Amino acid sequence: MAVFQTSYKGYVNLNYEPDIERDVVVTYFLKPASGSASAPQGSASADKQKFETVAEAVAGESSIGTWTHLETLSDATKRKLSPHIFVVDKKRGFVKMAYPIDLFESGSIPQILSSIGGNVFSMKIVDELRLEDIEFPEELINSFPGPHFGIHGIRKLIGVKGRPLVGSIMKPKVGLNSKQNAELAYKTWKGGVDVIKDDENLTSLSFNKFEDRVKLVLQKKRQVEKETGEKKIYVFNITAPADVALRRAEYVKKMGGECVMVDIVTMGWSAIQYLRSRKLGLIIHGHRAGHSTFTKNPFHGMSMYVVAKLSRLAGIDQLHTGTVVGKMEGGPEEVSIIDHFLHEDDGAVDRLREDWSHLKSVMPIASGGLHPALAWPLIEILGTDLIINFGGGIHGHPQGSLAGARAARVAVDAASQGISLAAATKKCSELKAAVEYWGK
Repeated sequence: MAVFQTSYKGYVNLNYEPDIERDVVVTYFLKPASGSASAPQGSASADKQKFETVAEAVAGESSIGTWTHLETLSDATKRKLSPHIFVVDKKRGFVKMAYPIDLFESGSIPQILSSIGGNVFSMKIVDELRLEDIEFPEELINSFPGPHFGIHGIRKLIGVKGRPLVGSIMKPKVGLNSKQNAELAYKTWKGGVDVIKDDENLTSLSFNKFEDRVKLVLQKKRQVEKETGEKKIYVFNITAPADVALRRAEYVKKMGGECVMVDIVTMGWSAIQYLRSRKLGLIIHGHRAGHSTFTKNPFHGMSMYVVAKLSRLAGIDQLHTGTVVGKMEGGPEEVSIIDHFLHEDDGAVDRLREDWSHLKSVMPIASGGLHPALAWPLIEILGTDLIINFGGGIHGHPQGSLAGARAARVAVDAASQGISLAAATKKCSELKAAVEYWGK
């Protein structure tokens, strides 16, 4: 045990000032395991020593260290590549570590996470560990392409300003055949929806083949655009192994589609980066299905904030970030911080909606358990630069999907213009029916 502890020593340096051009700054929450340090128990100094010892183990294991002394690690290499623990907040359980940029491969999210989000989570010396934030130097940011479109590009393509985009999700999630899928998309667009998407588990199934769905849906898209004079977008779920996903994206492009969806957690960062590198000129819509397997526990895993940052680096144009008022995980504070990419501790701003070095912005998506009346609190909290997705909140409308789409569009328009829910319901019977059915 003594060998294990001394091999990770030397990383705490509370006087260290991170170099914003050369350091990757990582914030962890950590809780030491019982008996994880040899310091005497029961005193404040002992507890602090234990906390620092565990923090040093995390720092070493995620960089140049291992469980024992190494004859192969020269003093010169150690000086050059050692991380520095410059904040130790035992009371709140947080530490901040500055890692030299040379420890990371440019343009590789897998390598970055293998370092600071890898073996450290399996160490017995740690009971709980959470990767809360990563702050990247500009050189590393610039090794990634970022989004192709960003918010400005998406709004320019669809021609909508001053309000959130009204989105909808095919419901039921799975079960419709390709023809039914296309007919429902047409009806939903006709009611005023801007963007319609496949759900996370609809890819290419026996009753709804991907190629058939793309062909039929895009036919209906062209038809409804002529009838309404409004630009419409369909988001096709290409989630699959990387080679299959690329073939599907290329097919969408060939058939005249403009947007594809990837389940970022289940496909993986490597596949997302590969897709973005092909420069297809498609909007990449990022669904976060499965993120709560590691983000939901506030004391262990990884924050959704980190997922959002990595998504922007990888090239996601639109990202599910939370609903605040819906059925999914994420309260107002968390979702607002993610949507604005605002780091609370030091006031540094690298916003999802603003410049982050050369990277374009990402359009947040609120999705999950939303109905038309929730447009008002949602816009009040998150603003208008987002997509509001209504699934059951459109297709579960007591008068059908067309009425549900009309109710959603009227609600988003009214909330964006400062018109009250009560005033809007007086002018729209479909919205009135939605409020009576689901409440406020």
